[in-house]
Amino acid sequence: QVQLVESGGGLVQAGGSLSLSCVASVGTFRLYTLAWFRQALGKEREFVAAITYSGGFTNIADPVKGRFTMSRDNAKNTVTLQMNNLKPEDTAVYYCAADRLGGGRGSSSTYEYWGQGTQVTVSS
Repeated sequence: QVQLVESGGGLVQAGGSLSLSCVASVGTFRLYTLAWFRQALGKEREFVAAITYSGGFTNIADPVKGRFTMSRDNAKNTVTLQMNNLKPEDTAVYYCAADRLGGGRGSSSTYEYWGQGTQVTVSS
């Protein structure tokens, strides 16, 4: 069982930055691919970014490419989503997800474990 806890959400003005963190409570963190998804009010959950268990491949969704980056620290069981140049359309609840030995794909069905989410609100 993997427990994921997100933090770092909040309210920011357009053009600003936020850094989201996700801490995993699992002894074999290095075997898990981690991803971020988001869900805006009234919309379906969408893929944002993923980083493979090896750290060798990072998949970034087109709507956030060039603005968001994802990294991992296996020593701290943590992944970070750095979000720059935020736009009002980035407003959503952001979820961390984990997939053992996953390929970093953007399909939510491949991720077995999910956090509770953290709210990001970008004002115009």
